[in-house]
Amino acid sequence: MQLRPILSSLTRHKLTAFLLILQVTFTCAIVCNVMFMIATRTSQMRLPSGIAENELAMIDSVGIDATENPLVRHEQDLVALRGIAGVKSAVVVDALPLNRDNWTNGITTVPDADTHVGASAYNGTPGELQTLGLHLIEGRDFQADEYIAEDVPHGYKGIDTVPVTIVTRALAEQLFPGQSALGKDIYASGTHPTRIVGVVDHMLRPALRDPATNEYAMLFPMKPDDSEVTYVMRTAPHDRERVLKEASAVLVRLNGNRILKSPQTFTQVRDSYFHRDQTMVGLLLVAGLGLLFVTALGIAGLANFWVQQRRRQIGVRRALGATRSDILRYFQTENFLIVSGGIVLGMALAFALNLTLMKFYELPRLPLYYLPIGALALWLLGQLAVLGPALRAAAVPPVVATRSV
Repeated sequence: MQLRPILSSLTRHKLTAFLLILQVTFTCAIVCNVMFMIATRTSQMRLPSGIAENELAMIDSVGIDATENPLVRHEQDLVALRGIAGVKSAVVVDALPLNRDNWTNGITTVPDADTHVGASAYNGTPGELQTLGLHLIEGRDFQADEYIAEDVPHGYKGIDTVPVTIVTRALAEQLFPGQSALGKDIYASGTHPTRIVGVVDHMLRPALRDPATNEYAMLFPMKPDDSEVTYVMRTAPHDRERVLKEASAVLVRLNGNRILKSPQTFTQVRDSYFHRDQTMVGLLLVAGLGLLFVTALGIAGLANFWVQQRRRQIGVRRALGATRSDILRYFQTENFLIVSGGIVLGMALAFALNLTLMKFYELPRLPLYYLPIGALALWLLGQLAVLGPALRAAAVPPVVATRSV
């Protein structure tokens, strides 16, 4: 197939060809970024939290009696909760992965360093590691004599004396690349050292942001002593709903001067956290498919128009010996050239659009492999869209076309 006749024909329809190239350009740029955004959101929604998600049930409790000692109240509540049939263990925590209650510390490896690593801190009563189902890959759990009070009313003063911590693998590798973090000191509050006694495999932060830092988290042996805490119970998956109902009744019976909020399973916590992401993925998918559909209609419509305009030319070519496959190949090649022009411009625009999204919406950089994927999709779409009109053109009998000469 010689390209000169095709290019010559396109130069006689410059505006029409330019408009179609422009449509393909914008489609390529938008679709590449939409695919990347869908993949990014979907990947984030599938991140492992690091805890036993399908075994956890939790209730938020807010005490309204200012004279009550929160630590004593928590101990009494835990004894009662552990007595519920099916409850394997129960603890009090101040935060959980994906529950948005984020307390971030600036972690350094030397005192008073200018640069630090932001990491989320989790506080809880003894047994937190076991109840949450965290996988300890190095070191040990906290010992009973290492626990201190959180001292919430005075601004988390307890961190100035917290002796030890357990960190995630991701945070350990960031702080001590190529080394074991076990036994090393870090600084979360000025000049006071906190020793790493354990490393867990995975644990997401309460609020996700940057994929590279989503697992920068640490556990402190600090008992929450605020009147507002979360009770977490570990039980069999099929017992969670029943345990939640019984736990609510037990807590109210022990102390009516409290407000119980959000009795739910961790599965519900995850679903709630990613609800907007699921909605966004759906909207982006519909928008991307809609844009591809409109582009396909544009290609097919233009091809139909050109077939009608060139019936005489097609008939002459058939009379001179052109086969049906020659006519079919002509229109497919013509479409391929137009779509290719749009793809080349669309790739450049895709990067420009991604840079804008990175600046204003903190989207990661668009990986290069999305460009050939987008190009392949548009080439395939273009060939499929033009196939119908091209087959109709190839089916024109030479005698019918030449009668109008």
